[in-house]
Amino acid sequence: MEFDDQLRRYFGTDDFAQVTPAALDAGVERMLVDFGLEKDRARRFGLWTLLHMLGRAPDLDVAFKDAADRDAARDFMDMIDRAGD
Repeated sequence: MEFDDQLRRYFGTDDFAQVTPAALDAGVERMLVDFGLEKDRARRFGLWTLLHMLGRAPDLDVAFKDAADRDAARDFMDMIDRAGD
């Protein structure tokens, strides 16, 4: 899963600065549908991380049944928080 590919798939461009608010909402809606249907754990986690970065990720207890996946998501959130400091 390449970041640029995901931007093109969900938002129609690989330049996030060009994404309009309406395109952002539509792309996030498509991502949430794909996230809900995705069975592959790694791809599901990748979608969740992008949704998290956009401020639209589902809560961990809803997003991940497996405790290890929830822990990995918490670690990701902590890492992102530390990077912002």
